[in-house]
Amino acid sequence: MSANILDGKAIAKEILDEVSSKVSELKTSGWDPKLISIKVGENPAVDLYIRNQRLKAEKIGIIFEEKEYPNDISANELQAAIANFNVDPKVTGIFLQRPVPKSISIKTLQKAIHPLKDVEGMHPASIGNIVYNEMELGPCTAMASVELLRRTGQDLKGLEVVVIGHSEIVGKPIAFLLMAEGATVTVCHHMTKNVADHSRRADAVFVAVGKPNLITGDMLKSGSTLIDIGINRVTDDKGKSRIVGDSDFDSCSKKAGWITPVPGGVGPVTVSCLMRNTVSAAQKLKSYYESQFQNSIDAPF
Repeated sequence: MSANILDGKAIAKEILDEVSSKVSELKTSGWDPKLISIKVGENPAVDLYIRNQRLKAEKIGIIFEEKEYPNDISANELQAAIANFNVDPKVTGIFLQRPVPKSISIKTLQKAIHPLKDVEGMHPASIGNIVYNEMELGPCTAMASVELLRRTGQDLKGLEVVVIGHSEIVGKPIAFLLMAEGATVTVCHHMTKNVADHSRRADAVFVAVGKPNLITGDMLKSGSTLIDIGINRVTDDKGKSRIVGDSDFDSCSKKAGWITPVPGGVGPVTVSCLMRNTVSAAQKLKSYYESQFQNSIDAPF
């Protein structure tokens, strides 16, 4: 029996429909959500992502503005640019496109973005908030991955979950998000002795490593859910290339109960989560500025 396919494009559309109504409410109250995309250097693959982000943003009424900087820009210059966006009340969200030049610390730039405008959910404060079950601005890919698991209809409380990969932007945040939902989480990484021992007992497996065919059907429990976050370009004997995930889709789809395709699974939902974060950030900023205004009125002369 083949697994049920988690259609990321359909789920992404549902999320965007929900977000669209919130954008309309913000506009009615005089707030236009505005997302700033920061890109450093030339990268055609990143241009494709940005184009997709722009299309989705403009479709639901979010202002999308691209800021491109040369590859030789200094970290101080980039931080100064981010600081200007932080204090601009018209900017409600800032998104840093990866990768950035090796000469610049991605963590330094991420810390420079104000937490209220951190729509990527990667500021230390945003990551820390997940520990306290405040998940409005969590990391987009991690939130998308967990959203896909929710769409299976399973109760996440007590669910046995294995996360394979422990990166700061995907694996670790997924683990935190799942623990906040009450799941029992095991995180595997390159030092884990036998990944299959863990994955075979899991009700759900998340994999984000960057290795094609890392997960095969014999590593899964029958009827489990497989969320494949990997994106790898492989070339066959005839020289034809295609995008695949970190799992062997054919064998895994025969064992799993639910599975995400690559492409068409986590990717589209990630962009929708970025738009949802952008709206959440705009709502937070609106509340912040309104409270500041009210405090100034209430303050004695």
